[in-house]
Amino acid sequence: MNYYTAEELGRMYHPHSALVIYQSKDAFKTTYVEQFDMDAHGSPINAHPLTVREAQRLSKSLNTKQLQNNACFTPKGILSSTVLSVNSSGQGKVIWYSKPQKRQLFFIEKLGISNGIANLPTLVWKATKNQLSVYAIKGKRRPTLKTKLYYAPFFNVYESGSICMGTVNIKVAKASSLEEFIEEWEILFFNSYFSHLLDDYNPIKKNMVSLWQDMIGADKPFPKEVLKQNHKTLKDLL
Repeated sequence: MNYYTAEELGRMYHPHSALVIYQSKDAFKTTYVEQFDMDAHGSPINAHPLTVREAQRLSKSLNTKQLQNNACFTPKGILSSTVLSVNSSGQGKVIWYSKPQKRQLFFIEKLGISNGIANLPTLVWKATKNQLSVYAIKGKRRPTLKTKLYYAPFFNVYESGSICMGTVNIKVAKASSLEEFIEEWEILFFNSYFSHLLDDYNPIKKNMVSLWQDMIGADKPFPKEVLKQNHKTLKDLL
């Protein structure tokens, strides 16, 4: 799905030219392209064979648009070692991991968990322009195809690993680089308020509320023993 700004939605577009593609019905399927200019009323005029220069101009325009659409899958420089996979075809897909770190977490008041900083396990992220999924792994090393995945120890995450983020994908999809794309998804995830377990599913081996009540503000490593394996490996995300 494409997203447009209010300015783009209100802008008037007028027909400028049209292409008609002819093809023979014989076995050779010979193709001929004719270009029409448009008059002030939008009617085709001045039919002529598509010239090489016009074809090059059209190709450049289409290629530029494609590059703009896929800017979020292009790194600024050398690809970061935390990026595991990048696929820019279709909706595109990026897989990366984040090492154990301290992050500010937010919870709705009803949960009885104070907002604050806590240590997290190593996380594996998978994102398209409009969907984010997150998983956990044990250890600090760069994961391999055989690395076992665990459920992410957070509220608001489905058993599949996906997260419902509403319409926040609009800003992410317009990221100007791969680095910005990854940063924006992580910011959106951690700046959201954790509120409840989805489908009454508990992704860890203990009470989720108790876990984060113990972790917030406590300078201790995340207890990897509470992670629950989801019987997938990194290879399953590709």
